[in-house]
Amino acid sequence: MDIKAYLQKNKIVSDGAFGTYFGQLYKDTNVLPELANITEKEKVQRIHREYIEAGARLIRTNTFAANTISLNRDIQVVKQIIRSAFDNAIVVANTAKEQVFVAADIGPIPEMPFEDEGDVEDEYKEIIDTFLVEGAQIFCFETFSDDSMVATLAQYIKEKEPETFVFAQFSLNKYGYTKMGIRAQRILDGLDSCEYLDGVGFNCGIGPAHLKEIYGKLSLKGNKFYTAMPNSGYPELLQDRAVYSGNSDYFADSICKIAQNGISILGGCCGTTPDDIKKIAKSLDTKQVFGNSIVPRKEEGMIEEPKINSFISQLEQGKKVILVELDPPYDAEDEKIMDCAHLLKASGVDMITFADSPMGKARVDSIMMGIKVKNQVGIPVMPHIACRDKNRISMRAGIMGAYLNGIENFLFVTGDPVPADSRSEISGVFDFNSIKLMQYVSEMNEEHFKQRPVSFGGAINYNRANLDMEMKRVEKKMAAGAQFFLTQPIFDEEDVNKVRKIKEKTGAKILCGLMPLISYRNASFIKNEIFGINVPDEVLECFRPDMTREEGEAAGVKVVRSVMEKLESIADGYYFMLPFNRVHLVKQILK
Repeated sequence: MDIKAYLQKNKIVSDGAFGTYFGQLYKDTNVLPELANITEKEKVQRIHREYIEAGARLIRTNTFAANTISLNRDIQVVKQIIRSAFDNAIVVANTAKEQVFVAADIGPIPEMPFEDEGDVEDEYKEIIDTFLVEGAQIFCFETFSDDSMVATLAQYIKEKEPETFVFAQFSLNKYGYTKMGIRAQRILDGLDSCEYLDGVGFNCGIGPAHLKEIYGKLSLKGNKFYTAMPNSGYPELLQDRAVYSGNSDYFADSICKIAQNGISILGGCCGTTPDDIKKIAKSLDTKQVFGNSIVPRKEEGMIEEPKINSFISQLEQGKKVILVELDPPYDAEDEKIMDCAHLLKASGVDMITFADSPMGKARVDSIMMGIKVKNQVGIPVMPHIACRDKNRISMRAGIMGAYLNGIENFLFVTGDPVPADSRSEISGVFDFNSIKLMQYVSEMNEEHFKQRPVSFGGAINYNRANLDMEMKRVEKKMAAGAQFFLTQPIFDEEDVNKVRKIKEKTGAKILCGLMPLISYRNASFIKNEIFGINVPDEVLECFRPDMTREEGEAAGVKVVRSVMEKLESIADGYYFMLPFNRVHLVKQILK
């Protein structure tokens, strides 16, 4: 009998945690248990056997972290581990007294911030292909934080093997959100229509009581098999090791109550052991008619229309908006930057943007600087948010705090890396890359900012060696919610044509970067030492080493005006970066 037919009449008890139980059993938490599939098969098979003897009728292969990033091994070694892991599980399942189903277990691949996302999808597909060759008929994607990849991978599996059973599980916090900020109900609603996915549910990150509470509030349509595999509880850190102190009777009682919501596959995640599964198997009434006990969808109240964002409104109406970037100070002296902000407001600038510690050198926080300027000067502001310095918690807290202080526009960038000479003391965080952060904030707009959604944009790197790849990234950012884009300063005719090509291909709203160079030394420095900005020789020739300050500034203004003429049919606005915050140049340029 296949698992789908079995689930039509029976709930199924799954196994519990593999990784934490492996560490508990063999007193080794420093080695990923996936490596033991080859070198210590008997240990792996023992854990599978204990879960089956406890009453599990579905076991997952010991492959949660079997990918090149987590294991720091090449793909050929990963494939070898997968083949051995599947064999270990099948060997044990085939010797069981009752039928035991084996699921190919696939966890999320940690994404490196500067890698092409296509590489990650390709690796998932290589992992899937390896399982399919071995004969896998059940696939379990677990502990995911968003559904962006799941539907694609489920379709890939079903198109190769239509009779496979595919289910996906997502990790929640106790409030019912994934770490990407997606609400549990939105996960279910988003995947309900995925014809390639047979089951969906939640595992990890949350204890049984909180998952019971969350499932009690969810609306389940009943066209999927739902799963629940919470942690045994919440861990305590002892000697750098996460220790779970769950109670098997309490855990089993909670799982049985969760099952009453129409849940078909029940088991455990981190901290759970065969004792927990044994208690569930003894207590759970496994008979079911698929689709019963499903909670109907609740009626939703009237939703007010979102408030209009004036900056986005100006862009949509075709007004060429003017943004000026100011670098927050390195120290606590803010008099100069506040003077600059007042001058820019008087010059008719639409918005001031604040860089987020550019070049990996600490400056005053961009959000805090923005709040002060907004409140004291009365001009709209746009903080830049770099993914380099803040973890997921800090990023969310900062954006929420900015929102409460009336900031509704952001620029999201992956961020310059930490300088090489500081890496022994300073670590880059990169919980997100720019696209992932945009997706995260799009969810925050849905969940928290619906009446006044924040707007955000991204950067365009028109100097990328592969311009087609950059255009694809722009399209991905737009799909993630980006409403506008800023570029590096443009000087060169060739760069104007590149931006034109990006505009024509994507339809993006582009604010073209402009930088009024102020001297021969300044122009020579930008040309030779700043990566990603092309200063052609004919621009450098506009400056002489013996120019006065006034002559240098006048030459810079003339160059920028010439570039603006070339960008007139392309630019949706202009984004000024001013050497040494010389804001008076903007007024001269815009005369």
